[in-house]
Amino acid sequence: MKLAEIIDLDKKYYMNTFGDRQNVAFEYGKGMYLYDTDGVKYTDFFAGIAVNALGYSHPELVERLKHQIENLIHTSSLYYIENQALLARKIAEISCADRIFFANSGAEANEGAIKLAKMYHYKKNSGRTEIITLKNSFHGRTLATLTATGQERFHKPFYPLHPGFSYAPLNDFEALKNLAGSKAAAVMVELIQGEGGVINADEEYIKNVYDFCHKNDIVFIVDEIQTGIGRTGKMFAYEHFGIEPDIFTLAKALGGGVPIGAVCAKEKYCAFTPGDHGSTFGGNQLATVAGLAVLDIIKKEKLCENAEKQGKYFAEQLKNIKAVKEVRGKGLMIGVELEMPVKEIISKLFDKKFIVGSAGANTLRILPPLIITKDDIDAFINALTKILNQKG
Repeated sequence: MKLAEIIDLDKKYYMNTFGDRQNVAFEYGKGMYLYDTDGVKYTDFFAGIAVNALGYSHPELVERLKHQIENLIHTSSLYYIENQALLARKIAEISCADRIFFANSGAEANEGAIKLAKMYHYKKNSGRTEIITLKNSFHGRTLATLTATGQERFHKPFYPLHPGFSYAPLNDFEALKNLAGSKAAAVMVELIQGEGGVINADEEYIKNVYDFCHKNDIVFIVDEIQTGIGRTGKMFAYEHFGIEPDIFTLAKALGGGVPIGAVCAKEKYCAFTPGDHGSTFGGNQLATVAGLAVLDIIKKEKLCENAEKQGKYFAEQLKNIKAVKEVRGKGLMIGVELEMPVKEIISKLFDKKFIVGSAGANTLRILPPLIITKDDIDAFINALTKILNQKG
């Protein structure tokens, strides 16, 4: 189908929540590259918003998905599912979690984590029901996770919001401590705020919050939806901070493009019993075989190590560009703050066939597949430098 036909159908039938999109539709991908309806090649530095960690059409992932589709896609969790059990074990073996619950998305995983923390306190009869999150955070678009999101611009159309949420400034421990009264059930944090501008949490701040939570029986939840599965140079971002969350959440890269989410918890906090929570599609055969394949490939191809190595090189090259004000993030989760709005820069990069995103008016958000090479980075740096020089 031609692009004009796709756009016409979209405008007529699709409920538009994305505004004006880039004027392109992609038909297939290979490695770092996407190909549009006219066969034009683009280099992807956004990975479907941190989803396509293996790039496109990775042969092992494709083969394992094909084999699963030929046999069984879904039965529901009313029956035992081999892949579900295997993926839960694998995540537990490589993380601090003891048990896993599978959902379909990051928002669902975060919703599940909030419910789990509330259930933990409910079954203790502690009377604690309130959740503290951080200003500038982003946790999802369900009503509860939207309320958990610490950005007013997402809240306004949906008042009244879910009660029991409050927001502390990032890296201000005293402010968070002052919010945490006798009703505090959980603190939920992003270790790098992605949607909020790729802003890093300070290590000392996180350790102080972690210690405070444990001393006061407040559940410490880490949202690893965007940072997890190798993105920051380690399998999970919490590994950079020397802490082990009570609960953490995964999605995005875990399925390599197949929708999946996960609530991962230590045994003490696994308060759900039959009937407390559920999901029709969560953890089905297709989603969990995707998760198994992604984790196997990341280990086999040493993609965490590649994310760390290439991320450092990328950041160094970006810092050498005159118009770059600040480079933030870790590994291959990179925010590039410029001295100008980035909307036009993104458009010009797109014209040069490079795909990137934004995180705020002045920040480029770079989230490439973990298979990226030095040559890919050099090509991007060259294009960005030329664009910024022309702007200057």
